[in-house]
Amino acid sequence: MNKEIFLCSICNINSGTCNEDCKFCSQSVRYKADIDRYKQKDIELILKEASAAQQNGALGFCLVTADKGLNEKTLSFVCSIAEVLTKEVPQLRLIACNGTATLEQLLTLKKAGIKAYNHNLETSKEFYPQICTTHSWDERYETCKNVNEAGLVLISGGIFGLGESQEDRVSMLESLKSLNPTSVPINFYHHNEALELSPNPLNVDEALSLVKLTREMLSDAERIMIAGGRELMFGKRQNEIFSHGANSIVIGNYLTTNGREMSKDLDMLRSLGLKIAKAVR
Repeated sequence: MNKEIFLCSICNINSGTCNEDCKFCSQSVRYKADIDRYKQKDIELILKEASAAQQNGALGFCLVTADKGLNEKTLSFVCSIAEVLTKEVPQLRLIACNGTATLEQLLTLKKAGIKAYNHNLETSKEFYPQICTTHSWDERYETCKNVNEAGLVLISGGIFGLGESQEDRVSMLESLKSLNPTSVPINFYHHNEALELSPNPLNVDEALSLVKLTREMLSDAERIMIAGGRELMFGKRQNEIFSHGANSIVIGNYLTTNGREMSKDLDMLRSLGLKIAKAVR
């Protein structure tokens, strides 16, 4: 297999404080999931995570906040972190994932050193009201358009296994294609007993077919990233995601769930003869 794999790491810089009702998300205060909840992670811890990500080959480092969107306080916090990381770990490409955002807010992030913005559509416009009622799918789409207008790299994808139909999956991918994202993170729903949704009904073969479909429908995207739920969904067959079109993964922990040790992912890539990418747009 002759291709480079792009590695990314994510950091939950505030956790479990969101008032929205997204049925798939344990960070909502409505569902009382047993997760760590804090308003601001200490900058020293963030820097430690960023340094570890860089040492293990990550090119991207994503600063994630738990809320509907950016407000003045969150924007200031993210910018302050970005300025520190830009100085201390300059090789990392900083990504922000802070919910809905205006063009002006995105330009402020860009000025602080953020290079890319992640905002997922999550699912189709048609199915979205079944999983969230406190904000609209259109708000998400509009934020993605703002990202493009701001000149930031757009990262946008979704979640499979929420109870959506195959038609919903195709619809979401068509919407994503219209936004021309550089990177498309694909998540697989990781069930938590506190959440209202049923467990993910997908099996491994179905999940792999969705990775392939994503690559086929978003052939212009530079990266198809397998993100949340990878270990749980694919288990011992994780290596197959690359032959089905993925060329990027999240290493380390996720927002509220543990990933596997970074070294194990690096060992997997080496065993497959895959190279770790050294540069990214």
